[in-house]
Amino acid sequence: MSRAVFFVFLLLGSSCAMKVCPSTVISVLEAANVLRTCPADGAVSACCTALKTSPLAEQVSYPSNPAYHTSLSTFWRADIQQTYPACIVQPRNTEDVSLTLSILVESNDNTPRCQFSIRSGGHGTVLGSTNREYGVTVDLSLLNSTVYNPEAGTASIGPGARWKGVYTALAEYGVAVPGGRGGTVGVGGFVTGGGNSFHSARYGFTCDAVVNFEIVLASGAIIHANETSHPTLFKSLKGGSGNFGIVTRFDIETFPSTDLWGGIVVYEHASTVDSQVDALVQFTANVHRDPNASLIPLYTYKSEVGVPLIVNSFVYAEPVAYPDAFGAFYALPNVSDSMRFTGVEGLVGELEPEAGLHNNFFTLTFANDPAILKKAISIHDRMIEETKKRARSESWSIISLFQPLPRLFAELGQKKRGGNVLGLDEKGDYILDLLWLTWDDVEDTELFDWIGETFVAELDEFARSVGGDYPYVYLNYAAGNQDPLRSYGAENLEFMQRVAEKYDPLGVFQEQVPGGFKVTKA
Repeated sequence: MSRAVFFVFLLLGSSCAMKVCPSTVISVLEAANVLRTCPADGAVSACCTALKTSPLAEQVSYPSNPAYHTSLSTFWRADIQQTYPACIVQPRNTEDVSLTLSILVESNDNTPRCQFSIRSGGHGTVLGSTNREYGVTVDLSLLNSTVYNPEAGTASIGPGARWKGVYTALAEYGVAVPGGRGGTVGVGGFVTGGGNSFHSARYGFTCDAVVNFEIVLASGAIIHANETSHPTLFKSLKGGSGNFGIVTRFDIETFPSTDLWGGIVVYEHASTVDSQVDALVQFTANVHRDPNASLIPLYTYKSEVGVPLIVNSFVYAEPVAYPDAFGAFYALPNVSDSMRFTGVEGLVGELEPEAGLHNNFFTLTFANDPAILKKAISIHDRMIEETKKRARSESWSIISLFQPLPRLFAELGQKKRGGNVLGLDEKGDYILDLLWLTWDDVEDTELFDWIGETFVAELDEFARSVGGDYPYVYLNYAAGNQDPLRSYGAENLEFMQRVAEKYDPLGVFQEQVPGGFKVTKA
């Protein structure tokens, strides 16, 4: 947002209760070459007023408050930073969340319920899921504590915590948790969407390491979901995202931490790609032989660099240099190498995505088959050439992350307390593909959406033709037009629908919180 428009919003405040702003304000906006409607209708204004006249008053901010713009600036995707809710409320504790929900859910005969969104770290890419134009945004970023419980062997972590902060806090006690691989990624959405970590081959997805969820229901009730208390809700929260309430605390298993051996190794694309594919297939098939090894290959093109590169993130969960698990990659010539001994908090910054650009994710899963991988790389390369011809952006990138998803992950998930709802099977080894797109000119949004949709459709069709397709869609990577909850399978979807109806009988998290992936709309 330009400086001129920023000051317009400071002047605007939230005084409008109708969707059309006063003509004097419109003329100022027109002078700035922007025409916006006032970010509130009657229902939302009533909700903001109710919040502002409650004990939460000091935690509610409007476009006239610096705290409002500070909150917006911490969203990762530029489009979401430029989405303006009527007001933002920042609860400081679980009781504040309970009061917030009680106010937002309350309605009377004259005022319809308002729409609101929920954010933890603000790292999601799906528009409308964590911030809502003209709505109320519930910003959980102040619920960011990390507390180690040595007697229980767990860490109690707030949904607004970021993973680098979590690892740094726990390192003082010599422990860690299986968590995110990006330091600024928030805890809340990451865990309830599954959560792939450097330690997934040892402990399963991060959701599988949760022993207890503290959650606020739509009624404002605060309950704990675990293996013995509300067990169906406990299982549903492990992959079911924000369909049931607002999680205000995750109690996650810890394990003794040691230095890891890890870093980034960069390779030329053209001279190593065939050997890279073979090495990735072999690594994925053999993860069960050495679950300390984690690999993230990134097939990368950045416009500023101008040549495609292969960037491999290697992490070994013990202080052992050059373990055999990565042996097939050692023989390949590289451009650069940052491998070293460090704590997990020292590794999560290397793949840190740049904030403030236009971003989108698309994803699909397929068999661990070299033919499918080579087809994916072929489509990827073609899309690079297409973008060179059509993009208006000066800075853009197309990155494919071909991540191992071995059967071991499914086995661990089903063995852990009550299982999860992800629907992963134990019959085969797969590749979880994230197509990550960035661009700096909003006019290119349609182009990059087309690239993502075309990539997924063509690759899925090819995988199907060779018998290597797999329905799983990882929720944390899914685009807005994808359907991750349905990909968990009919049985898991029906299970989550029953649980949502039980714990949210009014459908608040289906209708009043329209963003994200909904069990009633899957």
